[in-house]
Amino acid sequence: MKRVPMVPTLIVLVAVAYMIHLGFWQLERLGEKEAMLARYEAAQASGDEVRWPEEPSAMQRALYHRSQLDCRSALASTTLSGRNAKGQAGLAHVVTCIDAEGAKRQLVLGWSTDPAAPVWTGGVVTGWIAPGPRLVADPPQAGLEANAKPDPKDIPNNHLAYAVQWFLFAGVALVIYVLALRKRLHERAPRQDGLQ
Repeated sequence: MKRVPMVPTLIVLVAVAYMIHLGFWQLERLGEKEAMLARYEAAQASGDEVRWPEEPSAMQRALYHRSQLDCRSALASTTLSGRNAKGQAGLAHVVTCIDAEGAKRQLVLGWSTDPAAPVWTGGVVTGWIAPGPRLVADPPQAGLEANAKPDPKDIPNNHLAYAVQWFLFAGVALVIYVLALRKRLHERAPRQDGLQ
């Protein structure tokens, strides 16, 4: 009599069920991500100004709104690759500033092709809250050009692709196991017949 091995079969079925679970979880995340991106796009389109969030938990809701920082002094300066408002590649000049409450904030002063740090000692700056979090100055500071406005469309949304991957993994694992099981049972069948 041909018998299906219970332990390996159970392990494969549990693994397949977990992969299917991960696929559905990615579909849930897809819905959440789409809602988040729609919220960010609405925030940016409204142009409403919000106070810079003091609590990290509130930052998510503030992203892509306009805000203001009162930078009393500027500390470290660095550059990141970035684009200007016309889409040209260059350098975004970022400073760490100390705000009125003494907290350190990241501020993107503006854009240029020159890596030399601009002279900037502080002041009240308005702009867009971008992931990081950082404030992208609008208008730009220190004689720099305007950076490209932070765009929620730059946030990757790969959850559908991940869901499809997990469903494919589950299907492939199941097919491979069924084929291996059929081969094993087929190979054992002649030996058992020969012994009878």
